[in-house]
Amino acid sequence: MAKRAIITGITGQDGSYLAEFLLAKGYEVHGIIRRASTFNTKRIDHIYQDPHSPNTRLYLHYGDLSSGDRLTDLIYDLQPEEVYHLGAQSHVKVSFEVPVYTGEVNGIGTTRLLEGIRRSGKDTRFYQASSSEMFGSAPAPQNEATPFRPRSPYAAAKLYSFWTAVNFREAYGLFTSNGILFNHESPRRGETFVTRKVTRAVAAIRAKKQTKLYLGNLAARRDWGYAPEYVEVMWRMLQQEKPNDYVVGTGEAHSVEEFVGEAFSYVGLDWKDYVGIDSRYLRPTEVDFLLADASKARQELNWKPQVTFRQLVRIMVDADLEAVGLPVVGEGKKILEARVSHWHHWDAAVSSALQASEGQAGDNVTTETK
Repeated sequence: MAKRAIITGITGQDGSYLAEFLLAKGYEVHGIIRRASTFNTKRIDHIYQDPHSPNTRLYLHYGDLSSGDRLTDLIYDLQPEEVYHLGAQSHVKVSFEVPVYTGEVNGIGTTRLLEGIRRSGKDTRFYQASSSEMFGSAPAPQNEATPFRPRSPYAAAKLYSFWTAVNFREAYGLFTSNGILFNHESPRRGETFVTRKVTRAVAAIRAKKQTKLYLGNLAARRDWGYAPEYVEVMWRMLQQEKPNDYVVGTGEAHSVEEFVGEAFSYVGLDWKDYVGIDSRYLRPTEVDFLLADASKARQELNWKPQVTFRQLVRIMVDADLEAVGLPVVGEGKKILEARVSHWHHWDAAVSSALQASEGQAGDNVTTETK
């Protein structure tokens, strides 16, 4: 009988890739989505299945992390073997503007899920999507023993969830594992995050639909990886004999300026001709340098990233060029098929997921370095 998994945040970047990955593994996947007046499922449209079909293995359920009763009911009714908690208010800059909401969803929402699992009596394994932002101003490189020093309401709420997962593991014997994931990007990254904002702008500038890109802190350094590889390590954490917490990253850091330079040079442009600085995109408290020491994940989970920083940039630029109807340079497309083609393919999982969007990058969008 197929394993059953629940994914919160299934319509996001990570949730959509994880759903794709678990379906390829033979799972029955149940995604929790928020009720909205417009459809927000474009990232999973290519894997959506008619619930009336006898062979359906992907189901969507309305729910909200701010409603504990609904979450408890879903866990009790579905009795999943695994729960992957990826849902959150995910924008660091926005968390300064809505700190109470961020704490409610990113912090208390996790407690609601864990309490639902505890009350169900089901031996469910739980993955908590923790964040490298929890390290904040802690010296790099950061690993599982590095003290946390969060620098935003987002990071503080994620830290609450991290320790809540640890507490439920120690107090009640629940199988809870924290994945402290460093930045991971892809063509499905939200348009307001800095990496995707850059690659969309490159495509829009080449298509003569945009003339300028405004960013914030170009000096911030991040450990950037390719998101589909990171959902595989989430799954590996829940296949272990015992629960544990893992830092996940590439062990290589690059500045925002380096990302911008790689993206523009890939299509033969000089970024200095197109990029301006806008102080509105700076955070009240910046995080300057995040770099993963993922030795534990490499040793215990037998995991290491395959896609390099430069390859990641090329994948994202090619995807956004295609989204605006321009010919792709082609390197990114070849890299994806060579690295993760056993379950994740360009035509099925990149192109079709972008067809619903216009591929035009606006000048006045929130910039995130998360």
